[in-house]
Amino acid sequence: MSTLAGTPVLILKEGSTRSRGRDAQHANITAARIIAEAVRSSLGPKGMDKMLVDSLGDVTITSDGRTILDEIDVEHPAAKMMVEVAKTQDDEVGDGTTTSVIVAGELLGKAEELINKNVHPTIIIDGYRKAAEKALEILEEIAIPVDPTDKEFLKKVAMTSMASKLVSENREQLAEIAVDAILHVARKVGDAYRVDLDDIMVEKKPGESVTETRLIEGIVLDKEVVHAGMPKRIEKAKIALLNCPLEVEKTEFDAKIHIETPEQMEAFLREEENMLRNMVEKIKKAGANVVICQKGIDDMAQHFLARSGILAVRRAKKSDMEKLSKATGGRIVTNLDDLSPNDLGYAELVEERKIGDDKMVFIEGCKNPRSVAILIRGGTERIVDEAERSVHDALCVVRDVVQEPKILAGGGAPEMEIARALRDYAESLPGREQLAVQSFAEAIETIPITLGENAGLDPIDILSDLRARHDKGERWAGVNVFEGKVDDMGKLDVYEPLAVKKQVIKSATEAATMILKIDDVIAAGKMKTPSTSKGPEGYGGYGGGGGFE
Repeated sequence: MSTLAGTPVLILKEGSTRSRGRDAQHANITAARIIAEAVRSSLGPKGMDKMLVDSLGDVTITSDGRTILDEIDVEHPAAKMMVEVAKTQDDEVGDGTTTSVIVAGELLGKAEELINKNVHPTIIIDGYRKAAEKALEILEEIAIPVDPTDKEFLKKVAMTSMASKLVSENREQLAEIAVDAILHVARKVGDAYRVDLDDIMVEKKPGESVTETRLIEGIVLDKEVVHAGMPKRIEKAKIALLNCPLEVEKTEFDAKIHIETPEQMEAFLREEENMLRNMVEKIKKAGANVVICQKGIDDMAQHFLARSGILAVRRAKKSDMEKLSKATGGRIVTNLDDLSPNDLGYAELVEERKIGDDKMVFIEGCKNPRSVAILIRGGTERIVDEAERSVHDALCVVRDVVQEPKILAGGGAPEMEIARALRDYAESLPGREQLAVQSFAEAIETIPITLGENAGLDPIDILSDLRARHDKGERWAGVNVFEGKVDDMGKLDVYEPLAVKKQVIKSATEAATMILKIDDVIAAGKMKTPSTSKGPEGYGGYGGGGGFE
């Protein structure tokens, strides 16, 4: 509301709130920093896990930045932007989610210190952008080029990404599985490799332990064989992939059939039976001994298939059908009349196995599998879920290196190298931008500091030691959290993809500059929900519920 010549003028709707200038900036920065603080303690091999309980009481235990932020119901608009940082990081490169959020929070913290010293936000933003560009250049300079199919390096990268997870004891085995899976589905395009993670199917089943997790050169279907009389195991399988129902078509519109005598009824039923028998005959004629159907299979058709010794699975997911097509080399047929021996896929073995309480169909030993599956096992549901997230991160980092074959040592070493170079670079800049670039350097140093803090080390000792080592030219000096000292990360085989570090800088800088640019927050009033409580006012609203009834 503002007054014009003494008359009040209402501009905003009733119930709207507005905060401007310093207040708005302070509120936004504080909200974003609180989010960064929430995930800070989960960074690194010595990081802690979070237990998240949703409104239905489901429990998730994880140290994965994106999962933590996804599960928390964030209300504040600036905090939501930080959740988006983690999301972007995860979608783009699959790892470094916690790192990017911590860096963004720290950039905002340092910016607030500068704002309090009367440095204008626009100058800070310009400084941050220049610093980010410079940081990306430095990363490119210090990156180590590798061969994209070098299993040793790929395995080291995958093991580093899983070092901070719940499944870190089994990381060697899981890293090997991840590397094999990626190399199976990697396709060479020109000089580079392309990897589509959708070609890797990740199925999880509680039971056994994480060590039973394995790679299947083929596909696992979470389905069982449709008929008890069918064989449960077929070797040298010829697989028909059908996207048409093995049922008698019902008419689209209402149709009536006049049947007046039992003979007509029998003829009608026999005709239905013949249609189904013909369908099965067509499948047999094509030479298929396994049928995977995306639609339904009639009971009568199941019976005929079983008599012919054909193993059948119905209602397979569309995505699974596509993976099967890639894995077995079969073509998905939408009309049975078109089915020919050339359309069939091939697998050494198709077998139904009991995994835990459920039956699953394994399709293994495909000739040249362009699609593979990883079956994750674990003692409890929580462990299986966390193992799946860890394997996802490992697959992502291996993919990043295969597509952009450059790596960096980890443990906070690249961040220290960036900070050192940025301090030198800051001196070449005029006035206040120099302060912004120095602040960026300090903010990026928060990663090695946090790694040290989470391992119970003194952050000041670690930082001064790291700075001294990097000034001497020890490029890969980082925090060895297991022995509590500064060490050469290259010798410890701690490696990360260049793509992950570059994305951390990009997404953290963009989020921080976006939040800094805001100087006015206008929030509409909340919609009033009709109260359903019956008692006196003030008793309603237990979790938005209906009060004491």
